[in-house]
Amino acid sequence: MQLYKKYVDVVVMQRKTGELRPLCLCWNDGREYRIDKVLSHSRKESCVGGCGIRYVCIIQGRCRNLFLEKDRWFLESYQP
Repeated sequence: MQLYKKYVDVVVMQRKTGELRPLCLCWNDGREYRIDKVLSHSRKESCVGGCGIRYVCIIQGRCRNLFLEKDRWFLESYQP
């Protein structure tokens, strides 16, 4: 299966240290998904192209890669 970049809105907390922590994903249709846990974050390349900070997150019990690429957030998704 082919992977795509799925750009999403993200609610983020910025700590006084400058660290960013994603809290919630917001879909175009208004659905919101709370990020249950951030397991790690580091600079990585995405399988779908591009490079940025990869946040390995648990969202509704599933492990997902969320990327911050410059000033936009995206998920690796099987649907465009």
